[in-house]
Amino acid sequence: MTVCLTVAGAGLIGRRHAQAIAAAEGVALAAIVDPSDAAAEVAAQYAVPHFRTLEEHFEAGTPDGVILATPNQAHVSGGMACIDALVPVLVEKPLADDLAEGQALVEAAIAADVPLLTGHHRRHNPLIARAKQVIDEGRLGQITAVQGTCWLTKPDEYFQTEWRRLKGAGPVYLNLIHDVDLLRHLCGDITSVHAMESNAVRGHEVEETAAILLRFANGALGTVTVSDAVVAPWSWELTARENPAYPATPEDCYRIGGTQGALSLPNLSLWTCPEDRSWWAPIAATKLPFGFDDPLVRQVTQFAAVIRGEEKPLVSGLDGLAALRVIEAVKRSAETGQTITLPPPE
Repeated sequence: MTVCLTVAGAGLIGRRHAQAIAAAEGVALAAIVDPSDAAAEVAAQYAVPHFRTLEEHFEAGTPDGVILATPNQAHVSGGMACIDALVPVLVEKPLADDLAEGQALVEAAIAADVPLLTGHHRRHNPLIARAKQVIDEGRLGQITAVQGTCWLTKPDEYFQTEWRRLKGAGPVYLNLIHDVDLLRHLCGDITSVHAMESNAVRGHEVEETAAILLRFANGALGTVTVSDAVVAPWSWELTARENPAYPATPEDCYRIGGTQGALSLPNLSLWTCPEDRSWWAPIAATKLPFGFDDPLVRQVTQFAAVIRGEEKPLVSGLDGLAALRVIEAVKRSAETGQTITLPPPE
């Protein structure tokens, strides 16, 4: 069965989703939905219909599923439109730009029994599956410390699009939320955060830099910094080789340390003491092998399997809500200067 997917949103990520659908087996592009005239050109490129709204599309006929790649502020309304039409939907991260609305979206999907997935595509990367296996096998021992870095430079023209300068569109929502999802996936639930933010360079409504302290349920502590106003190679985009649009570097951006070893990502270097666990003893690194399959293609393929009833979502709406809850806590902590304790996950 070929699963026909519509892409709503013809911006940068929407076009990448269309490319992923074209490259995946057992999946076909049904339509492009976007209010802009430029989106018609994207639809013509793939020889599919162009609709300006989801409602217009659904009146003409419903696809098997929708990938929602619209601006953050439209995620909930678009997701609700899909759920109302009983169409499975994969919502790009963040699931919502407001926690209460994200909760309402998840509850609506559960009530309607409509699959709701979150587009944290990095979980679909083979190297993450390998890292998760290493951690679950106990090769790091008890995880004690976590370090994450997301330093990159977004050029001035990036901010010519108005919504990227507005609340909900800064690197905490757009970039850090990916890191939070991965760290939760690899290291367990986050129980508290303490954060600071700055917009000292551009002065936009949104932050450009944030520093965060994390406490995990297993007792590990973590530090994460994110900035889209710094020239540096230490970000997932510039190290993971997922997207050829970004120049690749050999650096890492995550380090996870435990009582038996430490793991750096995305280069998958496992550091251990072969003889004796001591800072006086020799330490050695093992480069673990992994595949280079495109995570977006794997995500599309998994979405299709969910629609067919063959698999459960790798990243569900509840997972997206959990990551959003951490991000909301980061924002509240930065505003109040207080440590924010998180409720247990649902």
